Amino acid sequence: MQIATTGLVLKQVKVGEADQILTLLTPDLGVVSASARGSLRLKNKLFSASGLFCYSEFTLTSGRSHYFVESAQLKKGFYGVSETVEGMSLAAYMAEVALALSPAPQEAEPQLRLLLNCLYMIGAKRMPLRQLKAIYELRAMSMAGYQPDLLACAGCGKYEGGDFYFDPVEGRLLCAGCADRARHIPNLDAGALHALRHICLVEDKKVFSFTLAPASLANLARVSEQYTLAHLEHGLKSLDFLKTVLE
Repeated sequence: MQIATTGLVLKQVKVGEADQILTLLTPDLGVVSASARGSLRLKNKLFSASGLFCYSEFTLTSGRSHYFVESAQLKKGFYGVSETVEGMSLAAYMAEVALALSPAPQEAEPQLRLLLNCLYMIGAKRMPLRQLKAIYELRAMSMAGYQPDLLACAGCGKYEGGDFYFDPVEGRLLCAGCADRARHIPNLDAGALHALRHICLVEDKKVFSFTLAPASLANLARVSEQYTLAHLEHGLKSLDFLKTVLE
């Protein structure tokens, strides 16, 4: 039985001299593995559509444990991602987060759309990579069912004014006063708090539409990474390398 789908190549594993096992994020099947025979040969019909971060139309056949790629046609290559070490490292991190989340078919389409938009933004160089990283982390986690409670201070109901503390484990806010009583040090200024709410709560088409001062971005980047790691419950190898190249 053949299945037609689109998919983004998140991972490649070489098998033998010219074969690959591709890990694909698809809108209708979720994350799947597929053998692409001969796809590492330049003249092979699968070569141009099966590279890392290629978004392609695939025809798959189902095997016992995974799929086989029968044909593939490239839709978007995201070649700008590989122009810098920083961009490529961020894309690899995003792919690892997507794999860790492993969205079910009903959740995969918005996760795929978010990742495609982020890869485009990396290549377009339209915003700081640290800001893009925070957007992807918080939005992907929210889509996966880990949306934090950001409406008001969990202790007294205060909405804004002064610094706030964002608890990366509980996913809740405390104003400076409540944070002090709970022996926490505020980690969000007003700009970072606004950005945090924006990323998690706005409609998809507006998620990239904000600017942030460097100090606020530093706060946002710190809490978004802490929140992601707390809920994935394990480290990510790609993040370790990303930290060595991303300023």
